[in-house]
Amino acid sequence: MIFDHDWLHSLDIVDWGYTEQLEAISFEQFQKWIDQGNHGELGYLADHRKDLRKSLQATYPEVQSALVFLFDYFPARESLRHFYQSEESNGLKMASYVFGFEGADYHRIIADRLNLILQKLKKTNPELEGKLALDIHPVLDRDLALRSGLGWFGKNSMLIHRKHGSFLMIGSLILNQKLENQKTPQIESDHCGSCTACIDACPTNAIDPKSRTLIANQCLSTWSIEMMKEEAPTPLGAEKGSGEIFGCDICQDVCPWNIKRESDTSIPLKDPHQLINQFLKPDLEDIIQDLEKSSQSAFAKKYKETPMGRTGRRALLRSLKFWKKIRAGQNP
Repeated sequence: MIFDHDWLHSLDIVDWGYTEQLEAISFEQFQKWIDQGNHGELGYLADHRKDLRKSLQATYPEVQSALVFLFDYFPARESLRHFYQSEESNGLKMASYVFGFEGADYHRIIADRLNLILQKLKKTNPELEGKLALDIHPVLDRDLALRSGLGWFGKNSMLIHRKHGSFLMIGSLILNQKLENQKTPQIESDHCGSCTACIDACPTNAIDPKSRTLIANQCLSTWSIEMMKEEAPTPLGAEKGSGEIFGCDICQDVCPWNIKRESDTSIPLKDPHQLINQFLKPDLEDIIQDLEKSSQSAFAKKYKETPMGRTGRRALLRSLKFWKKIRAGQNP
């Protein structure tokens, strides 16, 4: 089975892999991470679904194999990088993935594309059945990509692809059949070596260099996206950041495997929800005042189809007011 390259490219897929290995390789490390409490506010990783991540059979008993796809949002990162260097930027930043899928919630976009792939496969194999696996499901998606030969775990715990770096989202099809003419892939070697760029660049020391895992509550992404309470404590060192108000790309931006990747063309940023015009161009005080005038329900309705719908108005205001204090030279 060979997928048409141009067709996959139209779906923003830069690589794909296949595996018949149903057991997660890194579950023991994941369990230790949970036991040490490093998941912090990410309670959904430690609840009743935790043990389901041991094996694909736990959520799909009929599973025989899996196809794993890497969805690229590097062009959005490049467009944003150029924007941040322009005079239009107000100095605030958001994670690149927010803009990587036409400004929409990537879960919905990737699910639609995985369903397209599944229907394409079923045309030549009507007995084939599949289940989608994204980062919202009880599957260790990076481990599944590792098993499929698509990369290795960086010291920041991100999956890194040798050619395409780490600005990638993982989407998988869990299948009820083994596919013909598919070889079991080799597990990719670790190519981080002695590099500590991501560890050194993290302003909040959220990356544990010994275990090569993330201390979630010290991560700016966790703080600005997952900690939805208005009074959530700010990670120590956050003021050394770069104006992150929703997510953080710092550890990825400095990764040599991303730096060496060059965008062939300057791709305009798709922004159907005008997130740049609303949050990355106006004066900081104006953004705060507009949000304070808005209600929780109005914010939720306006942004429910975007990644920002997850966090809510209060958490976003908390991030914005934090950077207001920093710019005013006040103690946050």
